[in-house]
Formats: sequence, C-alpha cells, structure tokens
Amino acid sequence: MQTVFLKNYLGELVSIFDNVRLGEFESFIEELIEAYEKQSQIFIFGNGGSAASASHFACDINKGVNFGKSKRFKLICLNDNIPTIMAYANDLSYDDIFVEQLKNVMNKDDLVIGISGSGNSGNVLKAIRYANEYDGRTFGICGFDGGKVKVLSQKVLIINSNDMQKIEDLHMIILHCAMQYLCKMLNDEY
Repeated sequence: MQTVFLKNYLGELVSIFDNVRLGEFESFIEELIEAYEKQSQIFIFGNGGSAASASHFACDINKGVNFGKSKRFKLICLNDNIPTIMAYANDLSYDDIFVEQLKNVMNKDDLVIGISGSGNSGNVLKAIRYANEYDGRTFGICGFDGGKVKVLSQKVLIINSNDMQKIEDLHMIILHCAMQYLCKMLNDEY
C-alpha cells in the first residue's frame, strides 16, 4: 500500500512537472542573471514551506554559486531574520514583515522574488506592491492559478496544481535547477 501511494505521488509530481512553462523558468534565470550583471540586490521571501524554499535558495546561491568567486550574487532572504520579523509582526502586522524590511534596503532595479504557494499571501503581496511602486523588478513564484501574485508581479513562474505539497516540491526543484544552471554558467563563462 505504501509503495502504491509513493508511486502515485511521484507519478502526479511528474505529470505536474511536465506542464511547467519553460519560458517562465527562462525568465527567472534571465532576471537572476540581470541582477548579477548589474550587481543589484536580490530579495527572496515566503511563508511556511515557501519560507523554507526561500531560505534554502539563499543558501544555495550564497554558498553554492558564489563560493570562490570575486563577483557575486547579492541575495538576501527576508524571512531569515526572525527577531526583525517578530518585531514588525507584533508592532505593526504580519502583513508588514517583508515590506518594512524592503523599505530599509531596497534600491531601484533590485530584484524582489516573492514565493507563495497559494499566490495570495498578504505579506508577499504587500512587498511586491511596494517593489513595483519604487522601481524594483518583481518575480512571483506560486502555485494553483497564480492568485494575486500572478496579477501583481512583473513576471511569474506558476506550478499549475491544487496540491500544496507538490507545488512546494516543484518550487524546490525549480530553485535547485536555477542554482545548478547559474553554477555552470559562471564556471563556463566567467
């Protein structure tokens, strides 16, 4: 019974993955490369499993891609500073935990990446709105039909599924693919 469940889960995952829009992945890579070339900052964030994915991606880029390089990606995960998050959540609201951090550090043309499985996380949406208003570049990574993140973000990568765990699985696979692509690119071209 367990093996049947596992096979079904993996089969559904492959089916969802087969429908990933390759152009959206290419756009994601292009945005990351543009930030690298311009030496713009990159901010990434999310809630729950998406927070874990954002944090994992920051580690993969900062240690895995940047290590040993003189020119580096400047990537910061906004959900990694727990005391700052708790202060904003307590004193203002949970919806302000990312936008208030952006107000401190975001510059024009910085890349802001919001991850939201549902596409409707209030704090992610508020940060994307702010970045759009102050000349940031915004990229949403989401699931389901993209939700409001799809509407607000300048570019998106959507995992078209209604299963949150499979959305999160594929987000992490996409982020790992991006990390490995960037490693290869920097090692081959720079």
